[in-house]
Amino acid sequence: MRWTERQQTLLQAMGLRLWAPPGALPAPMPDAGATAAVAAATTAAATAAVTAATAATAAAAAPMAAPTPTPAAVAPGTPAPMAVQPAAAAATAATARSPFPTDSLDWPALRAAVAGCRACGLCDSRRQTVFGVGHARAHCMVVGEAPGEQEDAQGEPFVGAAGQLLDRMLAAVGLGRGDGSPAQQVFIANTLKCRPPRNRNPTPEELAACRPFLQRQVALVQPRLILAMGRFAVQSLLDTDAPIGKLRGTVHHWHGVPLVVTYHPAYLLRQPADKAKAWDDLCLAAELMARQDGGPTAGPTAGQTGGQTGGPNGGPNGRQDGG
Repeated sequence: MRWTERQQTLLQAMGLRLWAPPGALPAPMPDAGATAAVAAATTAAATAAVTAATAATAAAAAPMAAPTPTPAAVAPGTPAPMAVQPAAAAATAATARSPFPTDSLDWPALRAAVAGCRACGLCDSRRQTVFGVGHARAHCMVVGEAPGEQEDAQGEPFVGAAGQLLDRMLAAVGLGRGDGSPAQQVFIANTLKCRPPRNRNPTPEELAACRPFLQRQVALVQPRLILAMGRFAVQSLLDTDAPIGKLRGTVHHWHGVPLVVTYHPAYLLRQPADKAKAWDDLCLAAELMARQDGGPTAGPTAGQTGGQTGGPNGGPNGRQDGG
């Protein structure tokens, strides 16, 4: 392709070099009109580039306006969503923050809530719930594990052979489960309110479902001492996997309430050699209560096992007699 002299002048003014066989392109003559046109075009392009850069810098420095939200597409016939009222939102947030969903229930309402509970699968196999028994403002609260067969039938905790042993243990330190003075009575409740089938061990999900009920019972009783009996009661209250043998003999605390750990009466029926340890635990609990009341220690001193905690042998299951 051959370039005219005017085209060669324009291309050279733009800084482009042309190649051609030697002698093919004559030496171009400067063209004043072409040179002026190229200079004008170059100046205009530079001015436009500077103007564009200045506008971009100003736009970056200016604050960005919030984008207008685009409403989501709604299928025909779908009702418009209702606005959340401040009061309803606050109530929902308070419920989510509350650690105890039952913290506003009194005794009758709490009993009704337990009776109608269907939070886990145990509601399908139980005969009835086992709420608790004893003085509603007792100074000492006994917490057991889960109901057994007889408790499931009668709706009261510790009514089998383990319950008879517990009554003798409590009587030895001057306590009972009646309606007398709150300083001389106990309130007894279970960690689980429904009997697991065939007295199997409760699952973590079942214990978690019942935990708010037990927490509310403690809040209503306001005991000065909690006596936790059995592995699952201890682990649920203290949130630990440590065995009872390592936890007993020490005063623990649950939400500021002193807590004493001891063996479950059903276990003591199978392992009577450990009744002496359980007796020491009872004496520790009695000493704590006596200090709170400012009086002498109730019952015999630790180490005087006598025969108060004796009883018949139990079955092979750890919770054969409930509690």
